[in-house]
Amino acid sequence: MTTYLVLKYLHVIGATVLLGTGAGIAFFMVVAHFTRNPEVVAGVARIVVIADFVFTTTAVVAQPVTGVLLAWNVGYALTEGWIVLSIVLYLVTGAFWLPVVWMQMRMRDLAAAAVHDVRPLPRAYHRLFWTWFAFGFPAFAAVLGIFWLMIARPQFAVPGLG
Repeated sequence: MTTYLVLKYLHVIGATVLLGTGAGIAFFMVVAHFTRNPEVVAGVARIVVIADFVFTTTAVVAQPVTGVLLAWNVGYALTEGWIVLSIVLYLVTGAFWLPVVWMQMRMRDLAAAAVHDVRPLPRAYHRLFWTWFAFGFPAFAAVLGIFWLMIARPQFAVPGLG
């Protein structure tokens, strides 16, 4: 197998993990939230935090590495418009994902405390959940944009980059 195919395979797998894990985490957290059951929320949030660290973090690190190596292997300049825009969208995704990881850990802890104290989920949990929910939209849209750019590779120049 050529270096190109190995890099492309790893890059596609990483992208799939990012999109799939993100969508799965969102689905399970939303479903758990609407049960309003602190035990369910605490259990799901605990697993979601682990999944984010194991799967998402691994893919977040691998994507730029495989992307740059793939571009160099094929001969694309990293200043091509579709690559620059992909990088910008990747940074946007990261800007929303990093706080989301903290929010998930905090929601997990608030739900676990509610279970321990035998009380409903606190107001702080609900505020955090809706902020977490809102952060998902721009991050998910940015990932979908990156997918489109990787597939279509539209040709356009970024002013000031060549």
